[in-house]
Amino acid sequence: MKYTFLPNTDLKVSKVCLGTMTFGEQNSESDAHSQLDFAIEKGINFIDTAEMYPIAAREATLGHTERYIGNWLKKSGKRDDLVIATKIAGPNRGMDYIRKPLNFSKKNIHEAVNLSLKNLQTEYIDLYQMHWPERVMNMFGQRGVSKIDPNWQENFFEVLSVYDGLIKEGKIKHIGVSNENPYGVMKFISESEKHNLPRIVTIQNPFSLLNRLYEVGLSEIGMRENVGLLAYSPLAFSFLTGKHLNGTLSGSRLGLFPQFTRYSNDNCHKATKLYKELAESNGMTLTQMALAFVNQQDFVTATIIGATSIAQLQENIAAFETVVTPQLLSEINTIQEIIPNPAP
Repeated sequence: MKYTFLPNTDLKVSKVCLGTMTFGEQNSESDAHSQLDFAIEKGINFIDTAEMYPIAAREATLGHTERYIGNWLKKSGKRDDLVIATKIAGPNRGMDYIRKPLNFSKKNIHEAVNLSLKNLQTEYIDLYQMHWPERVMNMFGQRGVSKIDPNWQENFFEVLSVYDGLIKEGKIKHIGVSNENPYGVMKFISESEKHNLPRIVTIQNPFSLLNRLYEVGLSEIGMRENVGLLAYSPLAFSFLTGKHLNGTLSGSRLGLFPQFTRYSNDNCHKATKLYKELAESNGMTLTQMALAFVNQQDFVTATIIGATSIAQLQENIAAFETVVTPQLLSEINTIQEIIPNPAP
């Protein structure tokens, strides 16, 4: 296992981060604990979760994932050996059952942090992330912003001030954003520098062979401002295993949750077929090539992987030993030029 540091921190993290959004929906608590045991055995020390997990989010299972992790942390006694990241749910997600209004007010942030601490059975959170921006912007299924949210009032300073207080209390150590765009990232950075407030250290956004939109604007910001990408969905909801090319969705996340359609359009099928043929012609599986491609990007701090079985988890972790050569990268980029970013 290879390790790095979360940017501008002393937190040493594995390049592979265990994603946990299946815990409580597709995976039982026993499954979750087995995955955690296996991941730690393989050298993973970085675990990512969220208050709204498991996915697909629903009121009946809200918080199950954090509670499963918390029970495991208590049982294992490994809390101080690990870096734990979680997230506050942002608005505009149709989840008013979490709290009303679902925004980043001081009251809501404190409530969310305290509940996560309770669920995780820990005294501190290493990385606390904002799961979506507060303003309405590009959500899944669209590539950009064509209208400005008229109802949102800029509050970057106020939000950072709340996190400053929580850091001073010792409840969180560092902060990050998720599903953000260049505007939000730069505003958080500029406000933190202007007022000597906590600086975001990571961006958790999707990044894969089917979605390289992070490279448009955010990658330069990340590298120049030393904000690391925590790349999620590197296998595009398992589409980049190649197993869905024949149309079979039974038992998979895409089959269980048909509302997640962004990786299953015609262009995703066409691009995935080309990537699969390329991987196999280079003596590797599509899974290996897809994960290795993400892992080797200079702007990626860690890649978040998830699985529903130990066998899948083992395969995914092993794929990080694969190397994408410059020649293979060139061929990958040729496919990207033909079918750019088919998953919005």
